[in-house]
Amino acid sequence: MTRLTRAVDGLANGRPIFYTGGHTGAELTFEAGRSAAATWADYINVGMEHGTFDMPGLDRFMQGLGTGHRESQPNRPMPAVLVELPVEGASADIVRANAWQVRQLLARGVHGLMLCHAESPDAVEALVEAVRFSFRGGRRGAGGHVSAADVWGVSPAQYLELADPWPLNPDGELLIGLKIENRRALERAADTTRVPGVAFAEWGPADMSMSFGHRAIPPDLTRPELAGARARVFRACQDAGIAFLEGATADTVASKIDAGVRVFNAADEQTALRGRAHAAHPCGTKGARLTSVTPPAR
Repeated sequence: MTRLTRAVDGLANGRPIFYTGGHTGAELTFEAGRSAAATWADYINVGMEHGTFDMPGLDRFMQGLGTGHRESQPNRPMPAVLVELPVEGASADIVRANAWQVRQLLARGVHGLMLCHAESPDAVEALVEAVRFSFRGGRRGAGGHVSAADVWGVSPAQYLELADPWPLNPDGELLIGLKIENRRALERAADTTRVPGVAFAEWGPADMSMSFGHRAIPPDLTRPELAGARARVFRACQDAGIAFLEGATADTVASKIDAGVRVFNAADEQTALRGRAHAAHPCGTKGARLTSVTPPAR
């Protein structure tokens, strides 16, 4: 089937995906969004955990993205925009008390959300509820779908069908990612990654390092406790049938694809080009075809 975004299209068809964008200081203007429609990346990360919660700016950016896509690449899936939420996943009560953030962001037309410090399966379930429309058993109501549909280039009725978490809904076009980035979250990683509606997760090495009492930024990834944390989150993702996110460079992306990483914070366009070429080559991924994300039966 034809997908709306490059990110879901890649994951649903067994390809690695690559994103760009930082944790702070995003340029949220109409022209920036218009230019971003032609990005090499599969998705654009907008960091609002630490960056400004700039709804007017995000609204302009998303309008520009939709305009740029219709002008230059109407026959190709558009780059997705995922926002790192300011709220952290410490408990369901915290997430529900801040569900207004989810409603505001989705109404701007974003294609997914990242839950930082995802410590509790109940918090993740609360996020999925906030994302899903009430006619699907969630808590999202009518109204914001009209503005979001305009960005997506679909009718409001079509948006209601498409705006649901993938792969929980095979036809959905929204992505939910988790940052399992502290010791409390690590203890529950096997449970949080299995919440229906989650598409991928990462282990947040800098915050994970801090939670072990280390001050160094960037973190020393050779520390045994950090290597163990990374392995534990990776294994949880594999067991849950969701994708694992990690950074890569042009020199490391091929080996990471072979090892099973599927979502990449790419250092630059060259990293994405090498990764895509490696995944498509018959000898790539140790001769095995990349498999799509297929969560096990729950």
